[in-house]
Amino acid sequence: MTSGHLGEWIAAQVFGIELETSAVAATIDGRFTSGPLRGRTVNVKWYLKREGLLDVTERTELDYYLVFTGLASPAASSRGGVRPWCIESVYLFDAKQLLAELRARGVKIGVASSVRAAQWKAAEISPRASNPILAVAPRQAELLTSALLVRAS
Repeated sequence: MTSGHLGEWIAAQVFGIELETSAVAATIDGRFTSGPLRGRTVNVKWYLKREGLLDVTERTELDYYLVFTGLASPAASSRGGVRPWCIESVYLFDAKQLLAELRARGVKIGVASSVRAAQWKAAEISPRASNPILAVAPRQAELLTSALLVRAS
């Protein structure tokens, strides 16, 4: 099992995402089933460290990235380091807005696209609620913390 597959399952349980029937579906992992994002498509990522990089696609059918990350860390060699399986923070990026911002900066789009710290901060939905698009309900926060997936700040 990879962190990506487990991240999709966690996202489905906590955020009410109906996952695609095939785990190899391109670009889209599922759709939100309720709330203000009901019916919108999502690509779920779980990075065991937040190194400022995000796998970004140019496919237009994607609406959002829901990103779980571990501890913030500079992008560097992983030699001698650890990547604990924990979720420190959760982010929601508008895929089209992010793509436009990256293009405007001349960032290469694809695996390991460089996302600025300010963009990460603006997209955060847990533990800090910086992004008003998706509020983390108390029960969702409880699910994350009771499962010991999000560290207490």
